Amino acid sequence: MFNGEKTNLFWVGLLLLGFPSLVLFTAIWQIIVSYLNYLSYSGQYPSSFAYNFAWSYIPIVVGGIIFILIGLYMMKSGVKKEEPKSPKTS
Repeated sequence: MFNGEKTNLFWVGLLLLGFPSLVLFTAIWQIIVSYLNYLSYSGQYPSSFAYNFAWSYIPIVVGGIIFILIGLYMMKSGVKKEEPKSPKTS
């Protein structure tokens, strides 16, 4: 998929892929951990705590997915395809 010479656009796309992936993983991890904490300590928090906490991460998750797609597109666009060499005729 990424065969060929990598241009600057490819490397910028790689950065735009890497950082949002980290942010997205962190957001999803926080949602899972808070939900598991809510399940194990159900009497400690109000019933809407986990729901509101999860909804507060929706913009981060959606933004992370969008930036990952943009990064993949930039990486794909930032690769110069190698031209096939024509056979020499003698």
